[in-house]
Amino acid sequence: MKKRSTTVRSALSGRQVLIAQAGLVGGLLLALFVKEFPGVVRELRIYRMTGGLRAHRRYP
Repeated sequence: MKKRSTTVRSALSGRQVLIAQAGLVGGLLLALFVKEFPGVVRELRIYRMTGGLRAHRRYP
């Protein structure tokens, strides 16, 4: 009787690779959000000072 050769499995399964990729993408998005947050806050403050939706035709 001939023994079957065992296949060598990779160190990471497909699910683990997907989880690692999701973590990496999530970390990058979080870093981008943290970097851009002060600019977004500044733009919102300017928008509120110019009247927002109520300004209508005051500002081009």
